[in-house]
Amino acid sequence: MKKTYLSVLMLCAVSTIYGQQVLWQRDIKSSTQDFLSQINTTIDQQYLITGSSIQSDKLQAGDNKQNNGYDFHLIKLNQQGEQVWEKYFSGNNHDYLSSSVTTQDGGSLVSGTSYSGKGLDKKNDSKGGSDIWLLRLNEFGDEIWQKTLGSSSDEEARAVVQTTDLGFFVTGNVQNYSKGYGSKDVLLIRLDKYGNELSQSILGGKGLDEVEKMIPTKDGGVLLGIYSRSNPGGSKKTENYGEGDYWVIKLDKTGKVEWEKNFGGKGDDHLRTLALTSTGYVIGGESRSERSGNKTVGIEEGTDLWLISLNDRGEELWQKSFNFKNRDILMGMNVLHSADGQSSKGILLGGYTQTQGRIEAEDETFWMLYLNQDGNEQWRKHVKGESRKREERLSDLKLNRDGSIILAGTSAEELGKENWKIVKLGDKKIDQLIEKQDIKIYPNPVSDYTYVEIGVDFKEADIMLYDMGGRQLQTLKTKNKVTKINTQNLIQGAYLVTIKTDTNTTASAKLIKK
Repeated sequence: MKKTYLSVLMLCAVSTIYGQQVLWQRDIKSSTQDFLSQINTTIDQQYLITGSSIQSDKLQAGDNKQNNGYDFHLIKLNQQGEQVWEKYFSGNNHDYLSSSVTTQDGGSLVSGTSYSGKGLDKKNDSKGGSDIWLLRLNEFGDEIWQKTLGSSSDEEARAVVQTTDLGFFVTGNVQNYSKGYGSKDVLLIRLDKYGNELSQSILGGKGLDEVEKMIPTKDGGVLLGIYSRSNPGGSKKTENYGEGDYWVIKLDKTGKVEWEKNFGGKGDDHLRTLALTSTGYVIGGESRSERSGNKTVGIEEGTDLWLISLNDRGEELWQKSFNFKNRDILMGMNVLHSADGQSSKGILLGGYTQTQGRIEAEDETFWMLYLNQDGNEQWRKHVKGESRKREERLSDLKLNRDGSIILAGTSAEELGKENWKIVKLGDKKIDQLIEKQDIKIYPNPVSDYTYVEIGVDFKEADIMLYDMGGRQLQTLKTKNKVTKINTQNLIQGAYLVTIKTDTNTTASAKLIKK
């Protein structure tokens, strides 16, 4: 079994470089090469870490009936970094978890590439080759439903999002598909909340197209970010500028294409990530292109970060280039929004640098880059946490509503022994930009469960629920910034939620029960 270690740094952290403080660090030890794909913040501000691991107890058992390959691996941590639960989901062959999304009911949907047939936790036969394996889980990590999606060709899972109607968009890539257009195409599947397929489409040109990222849009549709090495033909209408381009496609809530855009220079430009802004979108990745095509910024050294801001019609607002030396890999991007969501205050980027044979003090270490809303750099820093190993690669980062930052990646003393490293930082500069409310309730109105978020600093607090006649119905003690409340037994109507903290803050807000 893996061993998990919680850093003693906690709130009395000693690392305060550039106004940052390590709030806690958790190292999840392994003796094998583990893959960390994503970290998500749940609706109650806990953390779901997802990836793929070989279970060490299976290796030690040496049981031929057991799967000795990679399994889906999920760990949920609470707001203090303590483990809430750990789950594995196994097929009878290798299964690689590639993406996950936390759902509005507090659960999650995870998506991965499966080489397994029916057996162990996998309930469906293989469709042929590799397939996309979906698992819908509740907040405790228990299965609600699962699906195997695919064909006789090889599919690989890439991303999943929940839509405004509580259904899902699932995307991945399919190779040499009989109904496809090129050597590799993008597969997009729309499901309802029960996992029933509503539609399926193939996107691609006469070449290779790989989807890297998908995000939900405000109108219930999605934005796809694709690494494209293809010419027009098939479904693709836009020309490539070079060896590889950013190809961005906006789809409506039914999966119909609304617009598509290509961005690139004469060299190889690889899109990695997307984010929503108040005015549209920001797209980012790595570039090896000088100024050429529709790329208006050059490169400094090796591979640079290339960001483009778009309006909601896909028209360019600005583009910027950044360099950490050697080969810079962009892994995550978050936008800091105003409390009303009407404006964007800044963009937080995270990634790592590959040394390519050159060793420097800060190589192979997590880095962060913070930009203002116009894409101008405000600060950059490397993140070591309580320690750093020889090879550290960031997989994902999230900017929390309270201004803290959670980073997740792998840390290895030697190749083949990649431990998971999770670091939570407090950042004074970002904290000052956050518009805080003493009390926030969501969803509101509520049917079953609601969440009470306390926006002030405290160690302990009381949450009281009153009816409009002043009668106290519930009281809860909490140490968490966000606390879940069960309203199932309440009758329809208005209620008052009051918080009182150990720092003498008192605040109230109205709750509506549907």
